[in-house]
Amino acid sequence: MLKAAINAELLKDSIASLAVIVDEVRFRINSEGFTVKAVDPANVAMGIFELRSAAFDEYSADECEIGVDLNKITDLLGIADRSDTVRMELDEVNQKLLIDVGGLSYTLSLLDPSTIRAEPRVPQLELPAKVVLNGADLRRAVKAAEKISDHMLMGISEDTFYMEAKGDTDQVRLGMGRDQLIDMKSGDACSLFSLDYLSDIVKPTNKVNEVTLSLGRDFPILIDFEIANGAGKISYLLAPRIESD
Repeated sequence: MLKAAINAELLKDSIASLAVIVDEVRFRINSEGFTVKAVDPANVAMGIFELRSAAFDEYSADECEIGVDLNKITDLLGIADRSDTVRMELDEVNQKLLIDVGGLSYTLSLLDPSTIRAEPRVPQLELPAKVVLNGADLRRAVKAAEKISDHMLMGISEDTFYMEAKGDTDQVRLGMGRDQLIDMKSGDACSLFSLDYLSDIVKPTNKVNEVTLSLGRDFPILIDFEIANGAGKISYLLAPRIESD
């Protein structure tokens, strides 16, 4: 059983944070909210998603699991006004999600969860460095790096966090000291990441005041930020590119 109501823009932004790495997901639903753990087809990026019941105007649910095509949900929400309320009800017998928004009623066919890739095991990493910065600063650096290279280096040198990209002839670097960051824990950190993935992952951060980056040397990066006005969270784990000497 699931019956819920939520602001359309809030739901759209929350779904967008997950859709940057996967098209189909298994939503685990219970009385506390929705959760997802998913990995992209190339096993490079993982998303850990949580949308708690507090994000909803109305919410009641029993424990269940549903398979959802995120592209369909995104298209549907694309025609909703920002202030619209999205009402959802699960038809478990027919495996349909009934959605009302903006005076329109949709019947969305659900996917068989068993046909969707199983939840990944989340690795336990001890990452020595941590940086908290404004999401707009992170996205600006990534957009600048895209004009130079396919990859971006991220690390900490003394008390400066840096994001750097090098091309055949050009280079761009953004260095941020402690006074320019919201918070920083210095540590041994320097890793190279694919901009194909980073560019998608940072898209939702433009509206986010605080993004936490946890880093190591040639280790995956953990990118965390809140969604749904603090009633949810998305974490991305992105594998590094290891360059051979």
